Parts: sequence; structure tokens; C-alpha cells
Amino acid sequence: MRKIGIVAGAVLATGVLFAGAGCAPPASTGSSSGSSSTGAASWNSAQDAGGMDALVAAAKKEGKLNVIALPPDWANYGKIISSFQSKYGITVNSAQPDAASQDEINAAGQQKGTDRAPDVFDLGQSVALANTGMFAPYKVSTWDTIPSDLKDGNGVWVNDYGGYMSIGYNADKVPTPTGVKDLLGSGFKGKVALNGDPTQAGAAFAGVAMASLANGGSADNIQPGIDFFSSLKKAGNFLPVDPTAATIESGQTPVVIDWDYTNAAETAKVPSWKVIVPSNAVVGGYYFQAINKDAPHPAAARLWEEYLYSDEGQNLFLNGGARPVRADAMEKAGTIDKTAYAKLPKVEGTPVILTPDQTKTAAGVLSKEWSKAVG
Repeated sequence: MRKIGIVAGAVLATGVLFAGAGCAPPASTGSSSGSSSTGAASWNSAQDAGGMDALVAAAKKEGKLNVIALPPDWANYGKIISSFQSKYGITVNSAQPDAASQDEINAAGQQKGTDRAPDVFDLGQSVALANTGMFAPYKVSTWDTIPSDLKDGNGVWVNDYGGYMSIGYNADKVPTPTGVKDLLGSGFKGKVALNGDPTQAGAAFAGVAMASLANGGSADNIQPGIDFFSSLKKAGNFLPVDPTAATIESGQTPVVIDWDYTNAAETAKVPSWKVIVPSNAVVGGYYFQAINKDAPHPAAARLWEEYLYSDEGQNLFLNGGARPVRADAMEKAGTIDKTAYAKLPKVEGTPVILTPDQTKTAAGVLSKEWSKAVG
């Protein structure tokens, strides 16, 4: 189960989520003595630490980083975590990898003041914007190359990676769908899974939004999507199983409605696994990255952010099939992984991105109607 990841204001190109960004190089963060890690919670940039070398030293002194809700097969987080550990010698404790955004916030509240609390968050929009008081502002060294409409001006949160809602399917087990409505056909009996509960998990929320667009709805009206899943259940086609890599690879969930980067990751493991983004229902979204203001390892948390927004970290997201927030600037600079970039699932049609208000309205409708329609 994963999180709501819709953001307003992004500009989308065919196949790539991006927005125009200033491409001035980041300010120099040369080494100096810096502060001790005890003051790291107040650092708003690497410069505040005394430079990158001082930030790295402080993070290594802490020696640990707590992350939460980062499945290893989600946007390449398994590789990102192992690469960060190898690069800096910092142990990453990964808790509840399949948790939803609200679980992250709950854990931070419940574990506040302990060494087990999350240091950083990876959140969907609705949960992120409802909890900004829990975040510590920080601007990474590549700040100037992140599109202005994909970050908070003070560094309280920053979008990190994005994608499009898709239908993944095992071509050996079901007919080839051309769009959402095809899933009502008899060939999909008991075979269509949605990634989570749309009242809690982002991929499921976006899946209902996709179904709404495909059935005459809009960003302002998610009800047709709810009605579609009600019909899917009545037809006996809805499979009430939370899909994972294991259920896909075992054949338990032959059709999965999920983000394209998650579905695309399975193509390397299941040769018959295919992915489509319906051209009449293109729903895009980014996830939100933030630092816990009560992080038990504040220096390591800031170094993690620096790593995620470096060319190396962004290319690791890209190698997981996700669209990195700095893709446009990296393409212009020639630092993007061109091979991985070319492998992104093809996307055609007019993208739709829900605004914060539209997301709030849709979430309200889902909270009232989903259980009645689907149970």
C-alpha cells in the first residue's frame, strides 16, 4: 500500500513529468569546520553545516538514518538505500516498507523523542500538506535546478519523483486491455487489483481518479470512478487483494492498477507483464519529500536529502522507472541517464493533475462513498 501523490502546477511533456527550472549552478558549499551534529536540526542548507564535507562528517558521526514506508521495489528505493549506505557508511533502518503516508506521520508522533522515530518522510500530497508543521526546512545544494512549482519556497517540502497511473497486466493470463472500461469484460473475472484503499493509499486514490476520467468524470468529479469500481465488483472482476511484487510474480494479481514506475519494474521479472497508461485517462503525480523536525539523526536526514537530489540519486529514481523532479535540468546539463530515460513507458493524451483543493474534495467524497460502493 502506498500514498497519495498528486501535485498541482506541474508541466507535463509526453512521457515525462517536469517543469521549467532555472539552471544556474548551486552555490558552492566548500568544506569548513562547521557545527556539531547537535545543532544539525537548525541547518537549513549544507552551508549552515559549514559545507558538504562538514555535513558528511556530522552525518557519519550520527551513523544512522531512519526511513519509513519505502518498499525496495518502489521507485528503486532498495538500490537508493544500499547505495547511500555504501557511499557514506551510514546504517539505514527501513521501517514498515509497505506503509501508507498517514502511517509515517503516525509513527513520527508515536516515536517522538526516541531513536526510532523517522528522520525523513516520503509522502503523498494530501498528507504532506496537512502536516507541514512537522517538517524542518532545508534547501539542498541542487535547489536552483528544482522547478519552483514543485517545491515549497522555504524548503519545507520538495517533490522528488513522479509518474502516471497505469494498468499493469499479465498478457499470458488476461486479454490485452486498451483502456479502463475493458476491465469490465468477462476475461477479467476476479483478476483486477487496486493498489490499496483509496481513502488511505495514494496509488489507489489516483487509480480511482483515472477510472473517473475514463468514465466521464474529471478532476472535479471523482464519483464516476467510484461507480466504475462498484460495477467492477458487481461484475465479479474486482480482486480485493493488496498487490505486491510477490502477488504479481506468483500470478495472484494478473491485473494491477498502480503507478507506471511500479508496474514497469515488474516487466524485468515477469516477461509477460505489460504496462499501459490509458490515453483518455492520464493522471500524473509527484511525491513529497520532507525532513522530520524532530529527527533523531538530523545531520544524516539532511545528507539523505542531498543524496536524493544529486544527479546520482535522481538517476537512481529514473532507473526505477520514476520521473525525477530534476529531469528537465539534468537533460539540459547532459547528466541524465539517457538509456533509462528512453525506457520510460510511453504516455499519450492530455495529462490531468489534481490541485490541492481538488484532491481534498475527492478525498472527502471517497471517505463517504467508497465503502458503500466497494466495501
